[in-house]
Amino acid sequence: MARNKNVTGILCSIGCSVVYGLSFLFSKQATNLASPLWLLGWRFVTAFLALNLLRTAGLVRVRLKGKDLRPLALIALLCPVVYFIGETYGIRFTTASESGAFISCIPVASLAASALVLRKKPTRRQVAGIFIAMAGVLITVFALGITSTLSVPGYAFLTLAVVSYALYGVYVERSKGFTGMEITYAMLAAGAMCFAALALADAARAGQAGELLALPFRNRTFLTAVLYQGIGCSILGFFLSNAAIALIGMNRTVSFAGVNTLVGVLSGAVFLHERFTAAQALGAAVILAGVYIANSSRRRAEN
Repeated sequence: MARNKNVTGILCSIGCSVVYGLSFLFSKQATNLASPLWLLGWRFVTAFLALNLLRTAGLVRVRLKGKDLRPLALIALLCPVVYFIGETYGIRFTTASESGAFISCIPVASLAASALVLRKKPTRRQVAGIFIAMAGVLITVFALGITSTLSVPGYAFLTLAVVSYALYGVYVERSKGFTGMEITYAMLAAGAMCFAALALADAARAGQAGELLALPFRNRTFLTAVLYQGIGCSILGFFLSNAAIALIGMNRTVSFAGVNTLVGVLSGAVFLHERFTAAQALGAAVILAGVYIANSSRRRAEN
């Protein structure tokens, strides 16, 4: 039973990383057409509507009646609301290398949050593996060129994103009264309400509310991005992330975070014909080594 739980958790972590890694392909194309807030708004509205259709059809179960919803509200506030606001505006005010470096710190922040909030001390191999994988991510990111904005607002938003995601993970692990699908449902509901409002405000300020509402129906590229990020990332990705945290704990789940970057770089090289340099290949090898080391210990903190 424990072995099956372990294998399932690892597969969920890998699956989540692959889904998120491939999302960079769609994000790059969609944000060339519209504001990131427009994409987020459509992404979460689409995801929430799709999940409600699945719920109505009886394919997924969400039973929240009679439960204390405060833990779910906190989780949903941290991610997606605070996390995506921090990430979106952090990326807007900084360079790709800076934002990539900040986001790569999420596993380290998650280890600290797990130790402080859950009182779960990571093993030495987990710590070593996560730092090695983080080094691989930084090698891969900086292989594209090191640039600096020294943007205080940008750094503040990115720090907010890192901290909120770390706290999201530990509170998911601590919430025992909800299924992974119930947590996902709450996250999508919060994301739909928040980002639909922000997208409408952004479009109205520019006098483009009609364009926002019509864009997915007029542009196939934007529609494809919305469907992939809404159904793939927001429903499947969030569910796999929540399931992995519940099965193998936050410390082990975040050790796979570097795989996101690896998949993103490889998919860019294969599908968008972007350059794949020797430095990026080295970064990829270091990421895989870090993931292996973090998950090869027999004595884990979760036990």
